[in-house]
Amino acid sequence: MKSVFTGPVYVVGDNIDTDQIIPAQYLNLVPTIAEEYERLGSYALCGLPDALYPTRFVKPSQLDADYPIVVGGRNFGCGSSREHAPIAMGSAKCKIVLAESFARIFFRNCVSTGELYPCECLERLCDILKTGDVVTVDLDASTVTAQSTGKVYRFKPLGDARPVVDAGGLFNFARKSGMIPTNG
Repeated sequence: MKSVFTGPVYVVGDNIDTDQIIPAQYLNLVPTIAEEYERLGSYALCGLPDALYPTRFVKPSQLDADYPIVVGGRNFGCGSSREHAPIAMGSAKCKIVLAESFARIFFRNCVSTGELYPCECLERLCDILKTGDVVTVDLDASTVTAQSTGKVYRFKPLGDARPVVDAGGLFNFARKSGMIPTNG
């Protein structure tokens, strides 16, 4: 599996809740239907207030974001439990969320869906990086390198959660590891 990701970041603050990640009106979209999965991505992070986030995560009339990496503060993904939150971000081509801390249910939903690598930073990167800054995230080394400065930041290793995300989620992991029999 890929372990190094480079790209521009989208930076948000503390307490980004699941209503901001994917507002309730889009929860009727069914992620297992390909067209609806694609549409979910176009709404990722659309609940963020325009006044605080004038640059949109996904531009109007686009399905995918220009930001494969989201940087957040404390308690990212708080609020109601909805698998749609990490799924929408993954559909928008986000691969990694670097946050100071995560709401437990959001972290688990990232892992169980296999959509995002939830990486818990040891420093408050949302105060250091700005939207559009390019970073390289190395999952094996648990590092984030800011391209403009060369400064390296660390995050907690994903441990046993990593192979589950690598496999594409809990069910794929269970099938690949023999916990669930495969048909055929």
